[in-house]
Amino acid sequence: MNIIQVTDKKYIDTIVQCQLSMAKETENLNLDPKLLHQGVKSVIEDSNKGTYYIALNENDEFMGMLLTMNEWSDWRCKNVLWIHSVYVLPQFRSHGVFKSLYNHLKLMVSNSDDLVGLRLYVDKTNTSAIEVYKKVGMSDEHYGLFEWLK
Repeated sequence: MNIIQVTDKKYIDTIVQCQLSMAKETENLNLDPKLLHQGVKSVIEDSNKGTYYIALNENDEFMGMLLTMNEWSDWRCKNVLWIHSVYVLPQFRSHGVFKSLYNHLKLMVSNSDDLVGLRLYVDKTNTSAIEVYKKVGMSDEHYGLFEWLK
């Protein structure tokens, strides 16, 4: 499996389709495709907003993706890398796609002087994702998430 940092706009439509599918599948949300397209394009054009990583198989077939964003930690004087928008195509689930993406990021953090850890949030009802995250060694024991969204 090959993990690639997305810098090429050729993946925009694939990422948008994954985001649409993920929102529908996990939260029964119908996102605005045009707005989402602008948002994905904006991230690819400006890495300060985040970075997409995709997993490709040996035939360069898209398998899955995620988005990362930095959060400054004043306690640690380093960035925590937040994982967002995880999506694995249904036919590639249980093939270690997320594990490969996660291990790529974990190695990146381990080798970085600027990064201190990885975090993600997950919908409480997404029990299959929660199990995957626990299997790779992530813990949900420390923080709760509160939010307000307009």
